[in-house]
Amino acid sequence: MNGIVDIIAALFVIATFFAYINHKVIKLPPAIGMMVAALTASIVLVGVESFFPEARIAIMVHEAISSIDFSFTLMHVMLSFLLFAGALHVDLEALKKWWAAIFALAGIGTIISTVIVGLGTWLVLDLIDLSVPLAWCMVFGALISPTDPVAVLGIMKAARAPKDVEIKVVGESLFNDGVGVVIFAILVAFASGSDGHGGHELDAVGIAILVVQEIVGGVLLGLMGGFLTYYAMRTLDEPYLEMLLSLGLVMGIILVAFNLHFSAPLASVVAGLFIGNRGRAFAMSERTRDTLDTIWTFFDETLNALLFLMIGFEFIIIELKWPYALAVVLIVIVCLFARLVAVFVPLTALATLRSFRTGTRRLLFWGGLKGGISVALALSLPKFEGREIILTITYGVVVASILMQGLTIGKLIQRLMPPDETEPADAAAH
Repeated sequence: MNGIVDIIAALFVIATFFAYINHKVIKLPPAIGMMVAALTASIVLVGVESFFPEARIAIMVHEAISSIDFSFTLMHVMLSFLLFAGALHVDLEALKKWWAAIFALAGIGTIISTVIVGLGTWLVLDLIDLSVPLAWCMVFGALISPTDPVAVLGIMKAARAPKDVEIKVVGESLFNDGVGVVIFAILVAFASGSDGHGGHELDAVGIAILVVQEIVGGVLLGLMGGFLTYYAMRTLDEPYLEMLLSLGLVMGIILVAFNLHFSAPLASVVAGLFIGNRGRAFAMSERTRDTLDTIWTFFDETLNALLFLMIGFEFIIIELKWPYALAVVLIVIVCLFARLVAVFVPLTALATLRSFRTGTRRLLFWGGLKGGISVALALSLPKFEGREIILTITYGVVVASILMQGLTIGKLIQRLMPPDETEPADAAAH
């Protein structure tokens, strides 16, 4: 137990130090700055280890990081808190206004991206003699398709991106994490031949049941938990007790979803939307709203800092081989192409029903950053031939996405959508 406490304490100390250095010196967006600092530290440690092997610093860090179940920590704890915190601040009316675009991006777009990335990865790896079965390449397509715009949202706010574009990015990110996890679970079940919950063999009917169980169960759990918490909040005017209720809600979702095999991400999103809208309007005083916003914003920022710190340090435990580096470069291109199609095809089809602000599609395409959920899903994969290849290219694509897109999206926003640009004409009409 002491070892785990030491690691957690060390992560908080390092995160605090890197956050301060980034704010005062590097001045990158917080999440990106955290990852860059951790990635740089990882490279330095590996370099020191190569010159002074007797130091064993990198080995000790490797052992410490390996002792953290990154997949479980993110998928069953951090992701639920992050999605609840994100949904808590989303205006449901604005979400409803753009529901068709959000559904197209989070649902249809994620499926399109999964197929293109899966097939493209299979062809690329076969081309450079890093053969991985097609079924597992499709699994990679599913785990890399969800966007993680934690970093880009801060940049969008700083660049004063239009609200209608921001709500599309937020809506897509809230729902495509849940959709992506469900698609991932289905494809892993197909590739491995078992449901992942006890190793039971699955056929087409079993996979269909798994889909319904994950999605319907997750939505119902979120609604039920959100309503019970909302009802309890209506009987109170004690900000800190109501804050405790919201924490209990998320922890309860994690507990029930994990044991009943429901989608915790979807449940967290639904519960967050319920509390953040109906709860905020009818069950909270002004004092409670301020307290809830302050504390959940703190949780959101802290967890994001730790998440990107852990992504940066994952560099130490991945395999470094030149064929893998070539695969990463080629698959980054495949992923960008898949994102382009996944954004432009659904939104171009929707453009026949309503217009979008000029530059929306280009901004959504370039703002589709990959993040911690992809790394966590990759680390959760069972043993199979080619698992190390998938882990390495996942990490490579995530880091390339955060650095390449995350550092340029702010300038793209300012170029495509100047702050003084007026709302599009269709905003009033619809």
